[in-house]
Amino acid sequence: MDSPRKVERFASCRGVAFEIKPHADPFAIPVRAQNERQGSKRSWLPWSQGSSFKVFPYSDTIQRSVSRASSHFCDLEDEEDENDDNMYVSIVETIEETNDEEKQKPLPLHLPISGSKREQQPARPTKPKPSRLSVILLDQGLFTVYKRLFVVCLTLNITGLALAASDHFPYAKRKATLFSIANIFALTLCRSEAFLRVVFWLAVEVLGHSWVPLRLKTATTSFLQCIGGIHSGCGLSSIAWLIYSLKLTLKDRENTSSDIIALASTILALLCLSSLAAFPLVRHLHHNIFERTHRFAGWSALALLWAFVLLEISYDPISKSYDNEFGSRVVKSQEFWFTLAITVLIILPWVTVRRVPVKISAPSGHASIIKFQGGVKSGILGRISPSPLSEWHAFGIISDDKTEHMMLAGAVGDFTKSLVANPPSHLWVRAVHFAGLPYLVNMYDRVVLVATGSGICVFLSFLLQPSKADVCVVWVAKGIEQNFGKEIKEWMSGHPKEKVIVHDTAVLGRPNVSQLSIDAAKNWKAQVVIVTSNPEGSRDVVNACKGAGIAAFGPIWDS
Repeated sequence: MDSPRKVERFASCRGVAFEIKPHADPFAIPVRAQNERQGSKRSWLPWSQGSSFKVFPYSDTIQRSVSRASSHFCDLEDEEDENDDNMYVSIVETIEETNDEEKQKPLPLHLPISGSKREQQPARPTKPKPSRLSVILLDQGLFTVYKRLFVVCLTLNITGLALAASDHFPYAKRKATLFSIANIFALTLCRSEAFLRVVFWLAVEVLGHSWVPLRLKTATTSFLQCIGGIHSGCGLSSIAWLIYSLKLTLKDRENTSSDIIALASTILALLCLSSLAAFPLVRHLHHNIFERTHRFAGWSALALLWAFVLLEISYDPISKSYDNEFGSRVVKSQEFWFTLAITVLIILPWVTVRRVPVKISAPSGHASIIKFQGGVKSGILGRISPSPLSEWHAFGIISDDKTEHMMLAGAVGDFTKSLVANPPSHLWVRAVHFAGLPYLVNMYDRVVLVATGSGICVFLSFLLQPSKADVCVVWVAKGIEQNFGKEIKEWMSGHPKEKVIVHDTAVLGRPNVSQLSIDAAKNWKAQVVIVTSNPEGSRDVVNACKGAGIAAFGPIWDS
């Protein structure tokens, strides 16, 4: 047994955990052993179907190697973040590497190199470790759709603000507070799961036809995946408009109540605090602080906004007092209706919160399977919580859309580890599930779905129930039955090999996932590739596919 060593890992808001240092390339292909038989072109996976074994052909890009510890365990679970996708959270774990051949017991006939004689690989040059901020801000490029939406939204608001300040936009100058509230409404709308569920459904219903141009479908997918850019842009814009409004109010103090000024100043402080907590570096290093600050500062700002709007409507600058009979003015106030809409959007998810019984099993110490009653459509995700006021966790849903659905949770955080060590009998859920990138699979005709580790959970429903898209699933994972259970293994094994490609790293070693995805897309004649992996793996697959002329999408840190 090898000696224990510390491995630095990251986890995304979707629960993706991966190593930073052990390998310069997370998808590095091991060097072919000198004594490997060159004639064989088939590899055996270590699961049985009756008395037979499932066999997958492989090319030179997928070479056999000795078993080794998995470098990542990709989960669609949010052990740290309940609202935003793919936000990295730094965690450090001590992993004791063991001789995997003793646990997996693959057939030695097909693995010529034993576990006691590992391949001697040449030392790889170490790459300089990028800063965490550069990973978040620059790793996916300077001109992503997310950043372009952010810039466009911010530019439009700054332009309107400049026109108002120069007296070229008198309405905006009179209604600066309204523009700030309207931006808050827009950013809330971009994060409303109920609203986005309707938008995603409409996108699939309207664009999910063969005659719709592929370019329009991919553009829509990019926009919906990166709508968080509008959320961020409107957040900063609301602060800018409120500062401008407060400046105008202070110039005209004699016609304004000091209570209104105090409320506006407090709301501004809360918005600034919420935005600072959402700054990528803060979210990355102190995600729990961001989560709680964003939630409670937002709720506090909403309560104060109601007080601000009602006081502003009822205040009479002539008598310098508040009018108790201001009902007619309330109905005509645009600020009132925007504030009411914001409140409805924020309260709506909480109306659907329920405490439900669950059945939890743990095939291994690496993952747990959580079962719920009721079927769910393919491509849908859900949120669960042990304590609804403090944390929520997002998972992909596995279901045949009949009697039950389940979530596969990789044990990479405190909450997900507790599901394995001390499974609860009940969990809090949001009864209305939400749609994400996987739901848009239904917009296309032929799709390749690429997953690593427990990222497979959100794609399994496309195999278990009929869907609009014809899919091919590529799954790269370690120890299929040992880590993910017999049930999931049987689901994956019950399909023809051209539709389901499984690469068990415990037997075959690490593949070149990018090349594997490209080959599968070409063979399947896919219109698009959708990948769920760790952030670096998703980026590599997406970039490689785009370089090969294939449209590809993967989760981003704030999708």
